[in-house]
Amino acid sequence: MSPPIVSLSASGSSLTSAPERIVIATRESRLALWQAEHVKARLEALYPACEVVLLGMTTRGDQILDRPLAKVGGKGLFVKELETALLDGRADIAVHSMKDVPMVLDEAFTLGCISAREVPLDAFVSNRYESLADMPPGAVVGTSSLRRESQLHAQYPFLAVTSLRGNLDTRLRKLDEGQYDAIILAAAGLKRLGLGERVRALLPSEISLPAAGQGALGIECLASRSDVLRWLQPLNDADTSACVRAERAVARALAGSCEVPLGAYAEVRDGVLWLRGFVAMPDGSRIIRAEREGAVVDADALGKALAEDLRAQGAEDILAEVG
Repeated sequence: MSPPIVSLSASGSSLTSAPERIVIATRESRLALWQAEHVKARLEALYPACEVVLLGMTTRGDQILDRPLAKVGGKGLFVKELETALLDGRADIAVHSMKDVPMVLDEAFTLGCISAREVPLDAFVSNRYESLADMPPGAVVGTSSLRRESQLHAQYPFLAVTSLRGNLDTRLRKLDEGQYDAIILAAAGLKRLGLGERVRALLPSEISLPAAGQGALGIECLASRSDVLRWLQPLNDADTSACVRAERAVARALAGSCEVPLGAYAEVRDGVLWLRGFVAMPDGSRIIRAEREGAVVDADALGKALAEDLRAQGAEDILAEVG
């Protein structure tokens, strides 16, 4: 039996066996809308009598395209307007790429669930070259991420790494116009939009360790909405949730933001959680790495422990310099 759910958008105030109407706040980029439609379809399958509608919104992160995120406020720029819609009752839930969700949420909000992960790796996209190793000295690689930039500088110091902003279609257009010889994107977004053929190569995690939460979708709601939290539980993927919690615990403990080149990636292997992380200087001149294994149920503690391992190796010095 479905748990009693009431939507902020439903008429009346009494609890019913299923939501009558659910409003999903979403950014209006093509990828964000795909993600929201994906969640909408899953909700409609779970609750056939429920009307699920989208509330498209433009965030500050979508509006500021001429400067790197690290310079204008970080990942929170992609969620603030959506959270406002939750607070004022225009929406019941918001769908996010987990890598865009700030590591610390306001106490009014919570992540109701994290769904099964798409491929979490970075993708090499180029019209001219098959891989990073094929690129000649001075070739231009575009990326929006200090995490990717630091790893590229460390392993391919002969390449020119420059900033790349805009939604997925904009980034691909800039590549096709010849502004870049190659760009690095999250493989998940390309696959979700049916653009998998643009991927020349997936970058192994040993080459480009993913961002915390990369490839996973999270659904945010008000922390006070216990009814919505119960309703969202069927959408939660236990292994993905544990991995993302561990990764976010690393970043949170190290005050991770767009201004700090930091990666954290967890996998569940034979029931064991394997977590890796790094902190680096933006130019790749120094990278500190660590890894740990532990029980899936100890995901948060494992993340905190890995962060302490990184601090013990000198991550504090890097954080003080680039933070």
